[in-house]
Amino acid sequence: MAAPRPVRIAVLPVAGMGTRFLPATKAVPKEMLPVVDKPVVQYAIEEAQQAGIERFVMVTGRGKAVIEDHFDHAFELEALLAERGKTADLEALRAEIPVTGSMMFTRQQQPLGLGHAVWCARHLVGNEPFAVLLPDDLMWGKPGALKQLVDVYSKVGGCVVAAEEVPREKTNRYGIVDPGKTDGDVTEVRGVVEKPDPAKAPSTLSVIGRYILQPELFAELERKERGAGGEIQLTDAMARLIGRMPFHAVKTSCARYDCGDKLGFLQANIAVGLSRPDIAPGLGAFLAKLKT
Repeated sequence: MAAPRPVRIAVLPVAGMGTRFLPATKAVPKEMLPVVDKPVVQYAIEEAQQAGIERFVMVTGRGKAVIEDHFDHAFELEALLAERGKTADLEALRAEIPVTGSMMFTRQQQPLGLGHAVWCARHLVGNEPFAVLLPDDLMWGKPGALKQLVDVYSKVGGCVVAAEEVPREKTNRYGIVDPGKTDGDVTEVRGVVEKPDPAKAPSTLSVIGRYILQPELFAELERKERGAGGEIQLTDAMARLIGRMPFHAVKTSCARYDCGDKLGFLQANIAVGLSRPDIAPGLGAFLAKLKT
């Protein structure tokens, strides 16, 4: 088998309204809510960079311009930091800005689902394999989740998705894998069912927010077929690629925190905070005090 084409581009759907975090998200995109001291979306970008991604497509919506501004130079702020001699802060700020020309932005003009959001990036992705990262899923660990997917992809090609086990009673919240042969943490995917009834779910292995996909997906999304919730589902389009190319699910070693959920967002802040030497002692002492 010829070596798979490298994955150099990533799509990040960031057009959601964030209604579960109102009123905080009335004027601030949910992707810009901070986990400790970085916006949620920045964690996804850094994870992608560690996996070798060179170009990024942000699929945005109205009121999301602040995301674009975040990944640009803030000249007034940089000048202020330089004037005050805060060299370390200035260097850290500049280091987080992606290479000039590596970030592209397009609009999802109607909220028609995740599949539609990915379809909106088709002209910017072109005819090459690409990653999709859902910033709401903060994947915490080393190596990063996308790097683990890329390593598997380099061996098997085709499509590779991140997955985790969920309680059977919650299968109706996720895309669920119909599993084939399993080798360690890698499972062959025979099918994917979007939000199945727990009694009919083919497994409890759910697809989560990291994907490596082939450009043939766009033709499937072009059909604009509505699935669960009346939306154009990414899962349905992916399922139609199974049998035409290799398709695998990977259980990564990373912890997943759903930052689109209030509890998950708080858990992410605690987990990241406890990993930080500058914060962990005080945070750990505070949490210990709460237990008493």
